[in-house]
Amino acid sequence: MSGFLSEKEIAELVPSELCPYPTPIPTQIVSSDEYYPDPQNEKQREVETRLLAMADDLGSKQGLDRRRFFQTAAGMAASFLAMNEVYGPLFEVSKAEAATPAMAEERANSLKDQFIMDMHTHFLRDDTRIMNFVAMRTAVGKAGWNKQLADKEQTIEDLKYGNYVKEMFLDSDTKIALISSAPSDIEQDWFLTNEQMAQAREKVNKEAGYRRLFSHVIFTPGQPDWLDKLDAGLALKPESCKGYTIGDNTHKEISHYPWRMDDEKVAYKGYEKMVKAGIKNVCVHKGLFPPSVEKQYPNLRGFADVADVGQAAKDWPQLNFIIYHSAYRHVGGDPAVALAEFERTGRVAWTSDLADIPAQYGVSNVYGDVGQLFATTLVAQPRVCAALMGTLIKGLGVDHICWGTDALWTGSPQWQIEGLRRLEIPEDMQQKFGYAPLGAADGAVKTAIFGGNNARLYGIQPIKAGMELKQDRFAALKAQYEKNGPERSNMRYGYVRGPIDHAVFA
Repeated sequence: MSGFLSEKEIAELVPSELCPYPTPIPTQIVSSDEYYPDPQNEKQREVETRLLAMADDLGSKQGLDRRRFFQTAAGMAASFLAMNEVYGPLFEVSKAEAATPAMAEERANSLKDQFIMDMHTHFLRDDTRIMNFVAMRTAVGKAGWNKQLADKEQTIEDLKYGNYVKEMFLDSDTKIALISSAPSDIEQDWFLTNEQMAQAREKVNKEAGYRRLFSHVIFTPGQPDWLDKLDAGLALKPESCKGYTIGDNTHKEISHYPWRMDDEKVAYKGYEKMVKAGIKNVCVHKGLFPPSVEKQYPNLRGFADVADVGQAAKDWPQLNFIIYHSAYRHVGGDPAVALAEFERTGRVAWTSDLADIPAQYGVSNVYGDVGQLFATTLVAQPRVCAALMGTLIKGLGVDHICWGTDALWTGSPQWQIEGLRRLEIPEDMQQKFGYAPLGAADGAVKTAIFGGNNARLYGIQPIKAGMELKQDRFAALKAQYEKNGPERSNMRYGYVRGPIDHAVFA
């Protein structure tokens, strides 16, 4: 979604929409053009092979082809069953659930009212210049893999507002979301302007008849007139603010205004305005800066880690600093590297550094958003995912972990929701590193992460909100959608490492 990859690098990649198997969870890394995805590894290929075999076997017994089986709750269960067979018992799932649609549906229905606040989501503005995805979807239609795409000319609309509402609120159990953006030194290349985020919030909430969508205001320390622009953004009454310390994440090669969170002469002027405006939550993009990116942009390295978080948090106890992606560094790198690092040291860069901050600085206002950290490691190496969750909970506290999915970049967030519902930290890891178990899908730990913590940060009463949400127009729309048979696309938007099998979808 940004411009990090060169045209040459993009040419070497394959649109993720062209992957021949629309599995409920990705079976290899899907990236935006912000980082170069690692190729499908042996274990991911084995997961895919096992899952396809299950779909053929279990689906045929249920009178379903692969595509339809993958759209069911049983298909979702089969995905995590295949992962358990390859990676070990990390996910709560049974063979009976994958083989018995009624059992899978019963479980899904028992959890569909779970209170989930996804406070890290995206879609693209109407006048975006990022048109890569149009060609991808057109190719899918011409290949005959998705007949619906062949019926009409494809547009970038699938990454815009309309599909956002469908995939966030109809295709997933998300109850409340926050629309975010990314800034650029080139104003036209912001994902959404501050005004556009506020307009989206107003439109969703008016259509729903309830407060379903919150919005950010992006702040850009050091840019010309940035304080005046912040004043204008704060006048829009955002629920929180967001910044990128590396400056222009979209065009790193021309990023003129990187900044530090603990810069008293620059960033602190913005915090002062936020406090006066009643803002309590400041979200900051960190991490997603593997060694390969550092090699290209060494000048930005000092702005990507969390060395500046602790002092800022100590100096501004009035604010909550929510670190997006929990500063996970290795996105785009080989997941085996992160796993080896953890097994060797018990740490993962830079997430472990983030988890150390409360003890080092004596602060309680630092939070970890799971963002791409969860989406990527769940698929790439679930033991790393478990280790990261254990690290964050042990260091920050279970009440300081915030749910965010970075959707729509990886499609509807339902597969991530199911991932956390089923994930458990392996017993050997619990014993060696002193991690507490994650527990049941609707237990105290996961309930806090899915919605309780964000609700507290944003002044929402989960029980009251949950009851009121059942009465709004989106709830009625979703009920009808499910009654008619939801057609979850299992689509992801981005790139994978090729080659892929160009067979027609089975």
